[in-house]
Amino acid sequence: MNLEMRESVGGTLGVLETAGLLRELTAGLIGASDLDAALTVLVRIARDGVAGVNWCGFTSLRAGEPAGAVASDHRLAELDDLRHGPDSPAMAAIGRRELVVVERLSVETRWPDWTWRARRLGVSAVISAPVDIDEQVIGALNLYAGAGEVLTPRHQLTAMLVADHAGLLLAAVRDRARAVTEAGQVDVALLGESVVGQAIGVVMTQRGCRAEEAVTVLRSAASSLGIPLREVAERLVTTVSRPRDN
Repeated sequence: MNLEMRESVGGTLGVLETAGLLRELTAGLIGASDLDAALTVLVRIARDGVAGVNWCGFTSLRAGEPAGAVASDHRLAELDDLRHGPDSPAMAAIGRRELVVVERLSVETRWPDWTWRARRLGVSAVISAPVDIDEQVIGALNLYAGAGEVLTPRHQLTAMLVADHAGLLLAAVRDRARAVTEAGQVDVALLGESVVGQAIGVVMTQRGCRAEEAVTVLRSAASSLGIPLREVAERLVTTVSRPRDN
């Protein structure tokens, strides 16, 4: 196999891996009961699904104030938590609304205190990608590499894709939780059913709509097909969650 063909195959595998990661992310987050649960799923999937990444964390701001952090490894949670100090790659990504990349912490000078703590914990490189959720909550997805690992331009692209996709899914989780709280036009008992709630999240993500409209879409489908709403929800969630053949 010549070099050009090898690069082509490598690129194709990278696309397939990323597509699989985004499908897993969708399936995992639409089933989350609230934002905190969804963030826990997010950092686990990102850590396990991105080769070369040893740890993953999420830094949150709610109404402009530090709102704690979620980490795939509790030992590194302090690196994501702004309450330990706002001078960090995550805060830089949030503030500038752009990807922040540190290829070698050994020569990094922008965040001396944070860098010292990160290196002490075994981190050698980091990528922080901003995540826009809604008007109240923003954050950053932080991918960490340990000694011997290298975060490449492909990691940077993956981080951006995951952050953008996660932002849409997390917004849907927040909207669904608000709908349950407010009761409004949505049947609270209906939303309380796990599979129906997941299906509502899928429709909200796909259409960029609120929970009320998503319920209307599902009810319309149930009426058209002549089957119960729960069965429509089960079919939709199964379709989204099912791995696709490459």
